[in-house]
Amino acid sequence: MRLHDPESRTFASDNYAGALPEVLAAIADANGGHQIAYGEDAYTARLGEVVRAEFGEQAEVFPVFNGTGANVVGLTALLPRWGAVIATGSAHIHTDEAGAPERVSGLKLLVVPGVEGKLTPAAVETEAWGWGDEHRAQPLAVSITQSSELGTVYTPDEIRAVADFAHERGMAVHMDGARIWNAAAALGLPLRAFTADAGVDVLSLGGTKNGLLGAEAIVVLDPARVDGLIYLRKLSMQLASKMRFASAQLLALFENDLGVRTAAHANAMAARLRSALEDVPGVEFSHPTEANAIFAELDLDAADRVRRRFRFYDWDRARRQVRWMCAWDTTEADVDAFVAAVREALA
Repeated sequence: MRLHDPESRTFASDNYAGALPEVLAAIADANGGHQIAYGEDAYTARLGEVVRAEFGEQAEVFPVFNGTGANVVGLTALLPRWGAVIATGSAHIHTDEAGAPERVSGLKLLVVPGVEGKLTPAAVETEAWGWGDEHRAQPLAVSITQSSELGTVYTPDEIRAVADFAHERGMAVHMDGARIWNAAAALGLPLRAFTADAGVDVLSLGGTKNGLLGAEAIVVLDPARVDGLIYLRKLSMQLASKMRFASAQLLALFENDLGVRTAAHANAMAARLRSALEDVPGVEFSHPTEANAIFAELDLDAADRVRRRFRFYDWDRARRQVRWMCAWDTTEADVDAFVAAVREALA
């Protein structure tokens, strides 16, 4: 029974978008008959093969339900109880996960300023100290987000610089890849080029923001860095009994470059939106638009008038800053109608 208008789209979040048709087809294909539960199925086995082909023969994949679960379980596997993680102040693990990394895992977050949302060796250095001091949580990992929470994209060299700095000091490197497909599309590079080849040890591989239904994964790129992940996934309530359906969805993103193609479309719609508003008086852009997020500053009353037609979120209301997100199903007509609404509100 349909309870919504299937033609209604907003600019609030790529999480609002529905499932990709190819993903729904993959779920249907995985249905029927019996498959062994808890990951001993043909689809999860195939996912392991695909992940090894994508990231290297050492890679291991662990499907989970959501991004917070991937981040929490991945970081917990990287750290002892006394460990701390260095991340930017805008990092999702710090601002949008209700304290789950600290409450569930028991780790300590050490937040530092980012440069356009990105972590740098200089920023890491401000909290990379105190090893052996029993009074201080031990900085033993760094976490970067690709693409960042501010819509910017790390280059492989930028990731390698952070990873080298961290590894030289005995720290592991985690990547929150909630929008990793958008980053791959923006860079025009395979996932491996800015993960395994750039020194990332554990990756939270996103899917929900790119058309999946409650399916993400932890990809271990350096198995020597983690401990007990299979047990942690279960005790963290992230082990799916009917895992074949999660794995089938993730497989769909890898097949025929679906994940990159759909993310590239979302990025293109964001670029179209920004380009159409760059000459409009009263709109100022806060950050570069490198993936599928646009950050703008405009009159709050005007923003609220636009919001009567198109839902979107304030990012920092004190700064009059809003965030507009494009998704895999955003159309050119959607963008043009939104641009017209913004122009009208500011007129």
